[in-house]
Amino acid sequence: MTQQYHTAGFRNGDVGMIPRPPMPPQNTGWAVASIVFFWPLAFSAFGHSAKVFPLWSMGDYEGAQRESDQAKKLGKLALIICAVLIVLFIVLYGLIIAVAVANVGSAPTTTYPAYR
Repeated sequence: MTQQYHTAGFRNGDVGMIPRPPMPPQNTGWAVASIVFFWPLAFSAFGHSAKVFPLWSMGDYEGAQRESDQAKKLGKLALIICAVLIVLFIVLYGLIIAVAVANVGSAPTTTYPAYR
């Protein structure tokens, strides 16, 4: 004869546990993107990314989500800044080339004496 033991409505391991929300993404990929595209923002992005797990494990779920969102925002900001700088770079080079081409005909000509 086998005896069945009942745990008064709790399953094994669930005693006194409050369900946690899932951990938000650390967005380390966005932090790496900030290194590639605009490195001054990378320090802050990695700092926010590294705070996600400690805050989540201490029970500060809103703080962990806030840090995750901030790391993602900084990565996207680095991408936008890089795109703007590339566009400005192309415009500047286009302007320099246009000015150089426009002034080709107005350059002074120098004639050298012929030695025979």
